[in-house]
Amino acid sequence: MWQPPARPTCAAWPLGPTGSDRARSGSRATISGRRSGVCSPGRTSARRRRPATRGRDRGALSEPPGSSVSQHARHNRALWTTYAAEYAEKAPRQWAAEEITWGIWNIPESRVGVLGEVAGLDAIELGCGTAYFSSWLARRGARPVGVDVTPAQLSTARAMQRRFGIEFPLVEASAEDVPLRDGLFDLALSEYGASIWCDPYRWIPEASRLLRTEGRLIFLCNSSIMMLTGDELGRVGDRLRRDYFGMHRFEWPDDHSVEFHLGYGDWLRVLRANGFVLEELIELQAPPGAVPPLEYIPPGWAERWPSEEIWGARKTAP
Repeated sequence: MWQPPARPTCAAWPLGPTGSDRARSGSRATISGRRSGVCSPGRTSARRRRPATRGRDRGALSEPPGSSVSQHARHNRALWTTYAAEYAEKAPRQWAAEEITWGIWNIPESRVGVLGEVAGLDAIELGCGTAYFSSWLARRGARPVGVDVTPAQLSTARAMQRRFGIEFPLVEASAEDVPLRDGLFDLALSEYGASIWCDPYRWIPEASRLLRTEGRLIFLCNSSIMMLTGDELGRVGDRLRRDYFGMHRFEWPDDHSVEFHLGYGDWLRVLRANGFVLEELIELQAPPGAVPPLEYIPPGWAERWPSEEIWGARKTAP
């Protein structure tokens, strides 16, 4: 989940929240949407604006990754470079956390139950930001590798490794084009990283390539209903305000960041086209009486409707 720095009120449209206190690069703006309007390279994007949306090429379901960093990845890298100092301040607390939690509501994994046993697994975090989630996996016996396109975020991750004495590889790259060989991993993970900041028609094929057969892909993003009910300022409500069909690319003209959100049918199609079978779709509900961590979520809204969802899929085809 990512929480961007406070910004002046403006006509923005969020795309996905990331955790209210997490940082990572590779996916969204709330303006963005670490979730819809909400998202996060860290846990929730803090700005909102009406994005320009573009339809996707239906022939790109299995499009191979490119050989260079995409234009939208460069734009998002610039955005997360500006946020890096803020996330560096939050990183020690996140790395020190004893329990794995999900999303802006910090729902414990003990309640969500999507990860299962990770000890002994080779894991890759796509859009890791400061890599606190990878540190949680390492403490539980996994062998993680963190991938992020933003050098400043990885610099913080390395500082945290030294501070906490937890070492694992960190790779500077877009999750759409990872310079690692095929079939290295048992688990691929993204919590408001690649899941909202990278094009799913590029990063899902890349995740499939990196996973072994029977490997699992788990990612958290903003819910479709959150993306559809935000107003011009990004505040969600009880009315549909956006078109559902054709969701794909959301651009933020103020900072040139780009997020990606799909409808359920499109998510299923891109997963199947890349050898995945869906095993889990968990819609996260805010705890009763929880105070919204983001100004665009009214009190009680996320108790009635999901603001975030976790997808779990297994690679069944080579």
